[in-house]
Amino acid sequence: MKKKFLFETIRLNKYMSDAGICSRRQADKYIADGLVTVDGEVAVPGTKVTRNQEVCFDGKVISLVEELELIAFNKPRGIVCTASKKEKDNIIDFIDYHTKIYPIGRLDKDSEGLILLTNDGEISNRIQKARYYHEKEYIVTVDKPVTIEFLYGMRNGVPILDTVTRKCKVKKLSKNQFSIILTQGLNRQIRRMCEYFGYRVVNLQRVRIMDIELGKLKTGTYRKLTKQEVNRLKKELFDESEE
Repeated sequence: MKKKFLFETIRLNKYMSDAGICSRRQADKYIADGLVTVDGEVAVPGTKVTRNQEVCFDGKVISLVEELELIAFNKPRGIVCTASKKEKDNIIDFIDYHTKIYPIGRLDKDSEGLILLTNDGEISNRIQKARYYHEKEYIVTVDKPVTIEFLYGMRNGVPILDTVTRKCKVKKLSKNQFSIILTQGLNRQIRRMCEYFGYRVVNLQRVRIMDIELGKLKTGTYRKLTKQEVNRLKKELFDESEE
């Protein structure tokens, strides 16, 4: 999926976002701080650029992504959702993809299941924005029977990390297993919610992000999103942003 412009102008903050550097808002801050240059000149807020100009951030040349990469990966336990080479079990080395990509959000090291990776900063930023209430669904196995009281408590907000979680959908699947649909992503949220009620998570698997489902994707493997999935995803992300 090629970028549409060749010599048309584009706002510098969007250029940086499309290049996967940061969000547009953060780009504006970098520009205001004098960290961005265009053809050797320090950029100012509102600057527009073309594809054939040299844009540098903090002294390093940045360039636009040529083709959208967006994959679904079934993360195994033990893999860490970071691009840092300092982490020997980082997700990027594990996948060993043919071009530069990075994870959209995170999934705890002890958890498994669906995570998306991309080279598009704008898509990544929009998926992660909490204000849009994007759904993420998990299957959770705990160390003791799931009760009605537990389900009610989980659904109606749990005090963790100096806040109260958003109300969510929780459904019992079997004696010790339930599904939960969240619209936020606090650090180790489900585990902390369970711990509040005296439960310990034995297994946690994410099975859906928005309309993208894990399906039968084998652990440790990935697949490219279909054109239909990409189009649905972009339509939802960009339509809601305009609203």
